[in-house]
Amino acid sequence: MIASVRGRLARRESDSVVVEVGGVGLRLFVSRRTAERLGAEGGQVDLLVHTQVKEDAINLFGFDDEVERDVFEQLISMNGLGPRMAINILGGMDARELAVAVCSGDIARLCTVPGIGKKKAERLIVHLKERLLAVAGKQEAGPGGARQVIDDLRSALANLGFKGAEVEQAVGTLQQRAADGEQLEALLPEALRLLRG
Repeated sequence: MIASVRGRLARRESDSVVVEVGGVGLRLFVSRRTAERLGAEGGQVDLLVHTQVKEDAINLFGFDDEVERDVFEQLISMNGLGPRMAINILGGMDARELAVAVCSGDIARLCTVPGIGKKKAERLIVHLKERLLAVAGKQEAGPGGARQVIDDLRSALANLGFKGAEVEQAVGTLQQRAADGEQLEALLPEALRLLRG
């Protein structure tokens, strides 16, 4: 299985790129957002890869970072949602934003993505909320108790792309609830609501 590719960006196509590695051109399906971040043709690119093996084809899907690849892999774990649809969803919304929307149950935000209606948004939330919490850095509270929950919350928010002062403000607001025994899975959606205002 191919896990990553480093080479020259030889060509862009409507839904994919061709990366030349050692004289071989590999076609990788990528989201629109990843394609935009790759730079000019002829430049060096480095992509993480998900390999799909079918009876009649081997398809490669390329990702700019681990979060995008992990969210893609969670999306395709859903019945009825294939890799091409998952790539299209990631083209309509950044992987971290998608994880935030799913974890906070934001149906309206999910419905802004082409191809996601209300029913599909509800299915994404039901099927993927816990899994995307894991992608965001969810860990069960261990012997460290409330302090461990707060550290995990801070880490999960940072993994979702939130920065410094806004993270500390949200964490400070929820600190007492952690001390009262609430777990990360309850606090993270509340922190996301606070951060989104």
